[in-house]
Amino acid sequence: MDSQLYDIAYLIQFRDCVNANVSEAPIAWHLDHSLKVINKIHDVLKSSDSTVYEKRFNLVRSFSFTFGFIPRGRGESPGSVLPPNDIKTEDILSQLEIARENLSELSSLELNANFIHPVFGQLNKKQAKRFLKIHTKHHLKIIQDILRKE
Repeated sequence: MDSQLYDIAYLIQFRDCVNANVSEAPIAWHLDHSLKVINKIHDVLKSSDSTVYEKRFNLVRSFSFTFGFIPRGRGESPGSVLPPNDIKTEDILSQLEIARENLSELSSLELNANFIHPVFGQLNKKQAKRFLKIHTKHHLKIIQDILRKE
């Protein structure tokens, strides 16, 4: 995920670019949202009770994790990870620094630290790390398409 965080840092300069054919949201929205997801999931994993984790099969998760892909326009983000209407560059930079710290701390969390994803169900630490990588890749690809089609 380090390379993805470097990509996020680089892309901040294009924060105001929009291409409605790709996404109604500007690049800043995708950057802010991606960082909020990383930081929120870290916080939930850190405070979770590892004894309540139950391994369960989830077909949608299996497909997404196998192919490393999230289809566009299918999911709806929970309010806790939605960017504000006014996204400040300094807030993105602050979240980026926190995300770097949080990602480095993930390895020290218990194996069955967990969180509930609205589509993929309960994810343990390993699955959560996989989800974060796929989710961030999803938004970086949208940003690439915004920039390519401007």
